[in-house]
Amino acid sequence: MRHGKKVNHLGRKTAHREALLSNLASSLILNKRITTTVAKAKALRKYVEPLLTKAKADTTHSRRTVFSYLQNKESVQTLFGEVASKIAERQGGYTRIIKFGDVRQGDNAEMCLIELVDFNTLYTKEGAAKKTKTRRSRSKAGKKEEGAVEAAAPAAESEVKAEKKTKKAPAKKAKE
Repeated sequence: MRHGKKVNHLGRKTAHREALLSNLASSLILNKRITTTVAKAKALRKYVEPLLTKAKADTTHSRRTVFSYLQNKESVQTLFGEVASKIAERQGGYTRIIKFGDVRQGDNAEMCLIELVDFNTLYTKEGAAKKTKTRRSRSKAGKKEEGAVEAAAPAAESEVKAEKKTKKAPAKKAKE
Protein backbone atom coordinates (compact mmCIF):
# COMPACT_ATOMS: atom_id res chain seq x y z
CA MET A 1 0.00 0.00 0.00
CA ARG A 2 1.13 3.53 -0.63
CA HIS A 3 -0.28 5.31 2.44
CA GLY A 4 1.19 8.80 2.62
CA LYS A 5 3.77 8.17 -0.10
CA LYS A 6 3.91 11.58 -1.78
CA VAL A 7 7.50 11.64 -3.07
CA ASN A 8 8.85 9.55 -5.92
CA HIS A 9 12.33 8.66 -4.67
CA LEU A 10 13.55 7.90 -8.21
CA GLY A 11 15.78 5.11 -6.88
CA ARG A 12 18.14 7.59 -5.19
CA LYS A 13 19.07 8.72 -1.71
CA THR A 14 17.83 12.14 -0.58
CA ALA A 15 20.97 14.15 -1.35
CA HIS A 16 21.34 12.59 -4.79
CA ARG A 17 17.66 13.17 -5.60
CA GLU A 18 17.82 16.82 -4.51
CA ALA A 19 20.94 17.41 -6.62
CA LEU A 20 19.27 15.73 -9.61
CA LEU A 21 16.12 17.83 -9.32
CA SER A 22 18.15 20.99 -8.81
CA ASN A 23 20.18 20.34 -11.96
CA LEU A 24 17.07 19.42 -13.97
CA ALA A 25 15.30 22.59 -12.78
CA SER A 26 18.30 24.76 -13.70
CA SER A 27 18.48 23.17 -17.14
CA LEU A 28 14.74 23.65 -17.66
CA ILE A 29 14.93 27.33 -16.70
CA LEU A 30 17.97 28.03 -18.88
CA ASN A 31 16.92 25.96 -21.93
CA LYS A 32 13.11 26.32 -21.60
CA ARG A 33 12.66 22.60 -22.49
CA ILE A 34 14.48 19.37 -21.74
CA THR A 35 14.09 15.72 -22.64
CA THR A 36 13.96 13.27 -19.75
CA THR A 37 12.01 10.27 -18.45
CA VAL A 38 8.36 10.59 -17.48
CA ALA A 39 9.06 9.80 -13.81
CA LYS A 40 11.74 12.49 -13.56
CA ALA A 41 9.54 14.99 -15.40
CA LYS A 42 6.66 14.45 -12.99
CA ALA A 43 9.00 14.83 -10.00
CA LEU A 44 10.55 17.93 -11.61
CA ARG A 45 7.13 19.51 -12.12
CA LYS A 46 6.41 19.29 -8.38
CA TYR A 47 9.87 20.72 -7.66
CA VAL A 48 9.99 23.62 -10.10
CA GLU A 49 6.43 25.01 -10.12
CA PRO A 50 6.64 26.44 -6.57
CA LEU A 51 9.93 28.07 -7.55
CA LEU A 52 8.29 29.67 -10.58
CA THR A 53 5.47 30.95 -8.37
CA LYS A 54 8.02 32.39 -5.94
CA ALA A 55 9.82 34.14 -8.82
CA LYS A 56 6.77 36.32 -9.50
CA ALA A 57 7.60 38.38 -6.41
CA ASP A 58 11.06 39.79 -7.08
CA THR A 59 12.27 40.30 -3.53
CA THR A 60 15.60 39.54 -1.91
CA HIS A 61 13.99 36.87 0.24
CA SER A 62 12.43 35.06 -2.72
CA ARG A 63 15.71 35.24 -4.66
CA ARG A 64 17.60 33.71 -1.74
CA THR A 65 14.99 31.02 -1.27
CA VAL A 66 15.08 30.06 -4.95
CA PHE A 67 18.88 30.12 -4.95
CA SER A 68 18.91 27.67 -2.02
CA TYR A 69 17.01 25.22 -4.26
CA LEU A 70 18.81 25.80 -7.56
CA GLN A 71 22.40 26.63 -6.48
CA ASN A 72 23.03 28.31 -9.85
CA LYS A 73 23.33 32.09 -10.28
CA GLU A 74 22.62 32.12 -14.02
CA SER A 75 19.40 30.14 -13.67
CA VAL A 76 18.21 32.42 -10.84
CA GLN A 77 18.89 35.51 -12.97
CA THR A 78 17.08 33.98 -15.94
CA LEU A 79 14.18 32.90 -13.73
CA PHE A 80 13.64 36.30 -12.14
CA GLY A 81 14.28 38.23 -15.36
CA GLU A 82 13.08 36.55 -18.53
CA VAL A 83 10.86 33.78 -17.15
CA ALA A 84 9.07 35.75 -14.41
CA SER A 85 7.99 38.46 -16.84
CA LYS A 86 6.38 35.88 -19.14
CA ILE A 87 4.54 33.95 -16.40
CA ALA A 88 3.41 37.01 -14.41
CA GLU A 89 -0.28 36.74 -15.34
CA ARG A 90 -0.49 32.91 -15.27
CA GLN A 91 -2.08 31.45 -12.14
CA GLY A 92 -0.28 28.09 -12.25
CA GLY A 93 0.53 25.24 -14.60
CA TYR A 94 3.80 26.68 -15.81
CA THR A 95 5.13 23.41 -17.28
CA ARG A 96 3.89 21.00 -19.92
CA ILE A 97 4.87 17.33 -20.23
CA ILE A 98 4.68 15.87 -23.75
CA LYS A 99 5.17 12.12 -23.91
CA PHE A 100 7.08 10.85 -26.93
CA GLY A 101 5.63 7.35 -26.91
CA ASP A 102 9.04 5.79 -27.44
CA VAL A 103 11.37 4.28 -24.91
CA ARG A 104 15.05 4.64 -24.09
CA GLN A 105 17.20 1.95 -25.68
CA GLY A 106 19.16 0.91 -22.59
CA ASP A 107 16.54 0.49 -19.88
CA ASN A 108 13.19 0.80 -21.72
CA ALA A 109 12.26 3.96 -19.79
CA GLU A 110 9.43 6.02 -21.25
CA MET A 111 10.76 9.36 -22.52
CA CYS A 112 9.09 12.76 -22.63
CA LEU A 113 9.69 16.46 -23.14
CA ILE A 114 9.06 18.91 -20.31
CA GLU A 115 8.86 22.56 -21.24
CA LEU A 116 7.85 25.93 -19.90
CA VAL A 117 4.39 26.65 -21.30
CA ASP A 118 4.80 30.33 -22.17
CA PHE A 119 7.96 29.76 -24.22
CA ASN A 120 6.44 27.49 -26.87
CA THR A 121 4.95 29.70 -29.56
CA LEU A 122 3.08 26.85 -31.24
CA TYR A 123 0.49 26.65 -28.46
CA THR A 124 0.16 30.32 -27.52
CA LYS A 125 -2.59 32.58 -28.80
CA GLU A 126 -0.01 34.82 -30.49
CA GLY A 127 1.34 31.84 -32.45
CA ALA A 128 -2.16 31.00 -33.68
CA ALA A 129 -2.71 34.63 -34.71
CA LYS A 130 0.50 34.54 -36.74
CA LYS A 131 -0.77 31.50 -38.61
CA THR A 132 -3.96 33.26 -39.67
CA LYS A 133 -2.02 36.30 -40.86
CA THR A 134 0.00 34.24 -43.33
CA ARG A 135 -3.04 33.05 -45.28
CA ARG A 136 -3.30 34.02 -48.92
CA SER A 137 -5.46 36.95 -49.88
CA ARG A 138 -8.60 36.48 -51.91
CA SER A 139 -7.87 39.13 -54.51
CA LYS A 140 -9.35 38.67 -57.97
CA ALA A 141 -6.03 39.29 -59.72
CA GLY A 142 -4.41 36.43 -57.85
CA LYS A 143 -7.30 34.09 -58.63
CA LYS A 144 -7.18 34.87 -62.34
CA GLU A 145 -3.49 34.07 -62.59
CA GLU A 146 -3.68 30.95 -60.42
CA GLY A 147 -6.98 29.84 -61.90
CA ALA A 148 -5.71 30.13 -65.45
CA VAL A 149 -2.68 27.96 -64.78
CA GLU A 150 -4.60 25.40 -62.72
CA ALA A 151 -7.51 25.26 -65.18
CA ALA A 152 -5.21 24.77 -68.18
CA ALA A 153 -3.62 21.61 -66.79
CA PRO A 154 -6.87 19.71 -65.97
CA ALA A 155 -8.43 20.82 -69.26
CA ALA A 156 -5.54 19.31 -71.23
CA GLU A 157 -5.77 16.07 -69.26
CA SER A 158 -9.52 15.80 -69.77
CA GLU A 159 -9.12 16.37 -73.53
CA VAL A 160 -6.64 13.52 -73.80
CA LYS A 161 -8.95 11.19 -71.84
CA ALA A 162 -11.96 12.21 -73.93
CA GLU A 163 -10.07 11.54 -77.17
CA LYS A 164 -9.15 8.06 -76.05
CA LYS A 165 -12.72 7.20 -75.02
CA THR A 166 -14.76 8.71 -77.85
CA LYS A 167 -12.17 8.95 -80.63
CA LYS A 168 -13.43 12.45 -81.48
CA ALA A 169 -11.31 15.10 -83.11
CA PRO A 170 -9.63 17.54 -80.73
CA ALA A 171 -11.16 20.54 -82.55
CA LYS A 172 -14.70 19.43 -81.73
CA LYS A 173 -13.83 18.94 -78.04
CA ALA A 174 -12.33 22.43 -77.83
CA LYS A 175 -15.57 24.01 -79.19
CA GLU A 176 -17.68 22.43 -76.48
